[in-house]
Amino acid sequence: MAGAAPFAASLLAQTKKVPVGIELYSVRGELTKDLKATVTAVAKMGYEVVEFYSPYYTRTPDAAKDVRKLLDDLGIKCLSTHNSPQSISADGISKAIDLNQIIGSKAIIIASAGKVVDVDGWKAFAASLATAQEKLRPQGLSTGFHNHQTEWRPIGDTRPMDIIASGTPKDVVLQLDCGTCVEAGVDPVDWINKNPGRIKSLHLKDWSKAGGYTAAFGEGDVPWKGILAASEATGGVEYYLIEQEQAGADGEFGMAKRCLDNYKKMRA
Repeated sequence: MAGAAPFAASLLAQTKKVPVGIELYSVRGELTKDLKATVTAVAKMGYEVVEFYSPYYTRTPDAAKDVRKLLDDLGIKCLSTHNSPQSISADGISKAIDLNQIIGSKAIIIASAGKVVDVDGWKAFAASLATAQEKLRPQGLSTGFHNHQTEWRPIGDTRPMDIIASGTPKDVVLQLDCGTCVEAGVDPVDWINKNPGRIKSLHLKDWSKAGGYTAAFGEGDVPWKGILAASEATGGVEYYLIEQEQAGADGEFGMAKRCLDNYKKMRA
């Protein structure tokens, strides 16, 4: 695997300090059992940011206040959440605003467009992001979209990701999932450079031809040197989020620590 070689740290050293966090889906089993213990554990590993995924939306405001106190006590932040389209719907956006503001999140990222089958459907989805952004901007919030493989597959001569990028305001976040981008055969560095200032957060998810998503961060085929450099020079990155879909023999916490250790070595 390409990433299994020594990290060549001098070539990857950060030019500016970008906080590194974890998408809590990486430790979803532990999170389901005990939210407080799980968030505490990743904070003690050295993660500076967490991203809650869709179940957060079922919480009450009082429960969200408890989460915010936990984050503050640990000295870490939640800067974004992952959501279904419900969170930017006419009926759902008010609850999303309330919960995100309570926990300190600045971005309501949509992680799936739902069932979209044609170009008109993707244009309609982009329009829904644009409409939500108009509502969120005065609240100090943004929406955004997190890609998977589907959005890179052309429909005719058009990719859904291009429709989303061109059909939304520049302050709508294009949260890049690096592993799925590479698996889909797309050059992530080219995408970052073509969308300056819009790649405000990235999911640092590795992938390899040999092992798929079993590869820990820094141990697969994703071209991290170019991605991190472009993100910091052009993309406008504000924070990174390590995400690991498969934990392996050491369990979710063991894999979370391994990925963070690899990141720190890479950026030393």
